[in-house]
Amino acid sequence: MTWPSRLTKHRERLRPVEGALVALALAATTATSDGISARFDYFPAQQPLTVAIPVGLLVGLAAWFRRRRPALLLLAALGAYVVLSAWIAVVFAQYALADRAHSWQRVAVASTVAVAVVAPPIWRGGGFDAAIMSVGICVFPALLGLYTGARRRLMAELRERAERAEREQQQRVLQARSDERAQIARDMHDVVTHRVALMVLHATALEATKGASAVDIGKQIGAIGREALTELRSLVEVLHTASEAPLAPQPGLAELETLIADSRSLGAPVTLELTGEHGTTHPPELPALIEHAVYRVVQEALTNVHKHAADAETHVRVHCTRRLLYLTVINKNGTGGHATGLPSGGHGLLGIAERIRLVGGELTAGPTPDGGFEITAEIPLDDVPLKQPTHMEATR
Repeated sequence: MTWPSRLTKHRERLRPVEGALVALALAATTATSDGISARFDYFPAQQPLTVAIPVGLLVGLAAWFRRRRPALLLLAALGAYVVLSAWIAVVFAQYALADRAHSWQRVAVASTVAVAVVAPPIWRGGGFDAAIMSVGICVFPALLGLYTGARRRLMAELRERAERAEREQQQRVLQARSDERAQIARDMHDVVTHRVALMVLHATALEATKGASAVDIGKQIGAIGREALTELRSLVEVLHTASEAPLAPQPGLAELETLIADSRSLGAPVTLELTGEHGTTHPPELPALIEHAVYRVVQEALTNVHKHAADAETHVRVHCTRRLLYLTVINKNGTGGHATGLPSGGHGLLGIAERIRLVGGELTAGPTPDGGFEITAEIPLDDVPLKQPTHMEATR
């Protein structure tokens, strides 16, 4: 809670005490005719206490309700001025009315009525020059009240805006944290499913060879497991630390060769085609967010191939123009393969579709007429500044 809010709450707690003190002070000054400081009498004789005390109590009672009924206090003060020549209550009533008023027209009407009541006895006693004193009694307090009321409302509005901006900032921080955790969850899904799929397929191959090449396959399984643990550790560290995320570069187009090589090491017939505009053999370098999204789409597509069609011919094509990036991963119908028994969470395609949507693209996935499966993605590059082209060689 900010200090202005704490100050406001403290003043709210003291408001009943303040109201009681003001009511008692006005009741006392009115009953004593302001200590006989100046008399502007409508009646020639001073009123007895049997009149002064009830009038003073009436003004004090009206002062207690001045925040809700400021006009009532002004009427009581003007009545007390007529009966007891008590002008201090009129000054305070004018200030209280203007301070609570939201319209200057209302204050102008009240000030006109107050001047009409206050001025006649002063005029009779001191002439026109003395009657100008009624302006000081009625108008100046009203102007001061208008100023303080407008300033108080402005400060309240600014304080409310600041508090609302702080709440919105906290909501944005929470939303950013939620989005980051969702991103990490998608990365963990991609890492776990792909690496574990490779490990299971290697284990299946080890079982099929009946001990032959056990050392080499065991080394491959160990290497894949260590890579998975390293990637998972870097992701989990983000969830357990308040510092910024690690600055290690995320995999992109340059790492597609390694990704394809991992699948080829299992005997999967996977080919990669990277092309740019005008028949060049490599696409331009793109922002890391787009490259990482493309990498994850290819990774998820190959994971699904390992799960459902381990021996299917698969072709990965990335073609980039100045306006669009086209990605296609298509595999034919698998005619064999080992029963790996890999589970499917059902969230992989949804995750990569969300990745492509976040970079402004669109992803479609579905079976092909020959029984295979195809994943395509289009990402607009109209507003993306292209960097210098990479030196990746295309593998066909």
